Amino acid sequence: MACTSCSTSDGGAPKGCKNNGTCGTDSCNKLTVFDWLSNMSLPNGDAPFDCVEVRFKNGRKEFYRNTEKLTLSMGDIVATVASPGHDIGIVTLTGELVKIQMKKKGANPASNEVPKIYRKASQKDIDIWSAARDREEPMKVRARELAIAQKLEMKISDIEFQGDGSKATFYYTANDRIDFRALIKDFAKEFSTRIEMKQVGFRQEAARLGGIGSCGRELCCSTWLTDFRSVNTSAARYQQLSLNPQKLAGQCGKLKCCLNYELDTYMDALKHFPDFETKLVTEKGDAICQKQDIFKGLMWFAYTNNFANWHVLKIDQVKEIVAENKLKNKVSSLEDYAIELIVEPEKNFNNAMGQESLTRFDQPKAKKKPNKKRKPAGENVIVANNNKPANNNKPANNNNNKPTNNNRQAPADKKPAEPRKPIIITKNVDKK
Repeated sequence: MACTSCSTSDGGAPKGCKNNGTCGTDSCNKLTVFDWLSNMSLPNGDAPFDCVEVRFKNGRKEFYRNTEKLTLSMGDIVATVASPGHDIGIVTLTGELVKIQMKKKGANPASNEVPKIYRKASQKDIDIWSAARDREEPMKVRARELAIAQKLEMKISDIEFQGDGSKATFYYTANDRIDFRALIKDFAKEFSTRIEMKQVGFRQEAARLGGIGSCGRELCCSTWLTDFRSVNTSAARYQQLSLNPQKLAGQCGKLKCCLNYELDTYMDALKHFPDFETKLVTEKGDAICQKQDIFKGLMWFAYTNNFANWHVLKIDQVKEIVAENKLKNKVSSLEDYAIELIVEPEKNFNNAMGQESLTRFDQPKAKKKPNKKRKPAGENVIVANNNKPANNNKPANNNNNKPTNNNRQAPADKKPAEPRKPIIITKNVDKK
């Protein structure tokens, strides 16, 4: 199901919703919640929960109380309380799951401070809302020009109009505190509406705008991730990733949130490993750890006097050597405990189907040989039956030069075939 903004226009060309993937239906929503209780009926005597979840532009969600006892379902467009006027949003969740979502967000379901829903949006409300949405993009371009003119170190990332068009909220990011009092006056004079400035973090900005990550999928923060936990470089160290800021940073410029996804698994696996700073004492010298393989349970050690030669040991062998060192005993050498890794042969692709090389078109084409020189005008040109120019110095009848087979005899009832004579065509070209 698609909304009217996403449907095709006349001629079959897609209109394209101007909500950046956040249309009014479930097919385009961001941060949607599956209502797995929708097909279950309430026990007898229990009234349905009177709060609903309403979504606004770019995944912003708020909870509202249905004081008018309206019959609401997911996808309904409603008019809600705003300051001043009213706002237009889309219902994304109803029923008992709203109570769980409110507890998750820290909202009190029994509080009297929960705003209420006025009514279902009429066609006039929707028209005003759509007209206000169409003004947002050109306003953002003009607002950035005014901010640059005042030399303010800030970035206006998004503009959100209120449903009735009476107020516009400007979302911006900045590293330091910004004095934008003069900028607000220019905005109010230029756009003739009430202005509200709201600063957001770099991760919140990426979540609002959305995009495609390095994994090829949509950003987690704009699709399902709602809480932004701090990510440290230690998460990359525990997973033995190279500390390259270009690879570890996301579109927001901060460390990727996905570094925390598998961190607990790595931490559990590292509990069985000896400390990375473990030093092994042998008769040939001390050895320190150079590398770990968490999945295979291997550790690479090298002598302090020869860092170029690494020895592979299993975790149990390292623990055994450490136990001997605690008893103030030295092992003979690491070579007695080292294992040899079997190098798997490289698998080359074999052309089993007999296909041609994909680079066959990349080969340069062979140059054609130049044509033979033409005879000068005025000479006789003799054309033989083989369509090749004949040499005037040679006799016309070439059958005498061909060897004949005298042993072969013709049948008695047939006469031997006479040799064919060449056809000679002579052209006289007059000189001018």
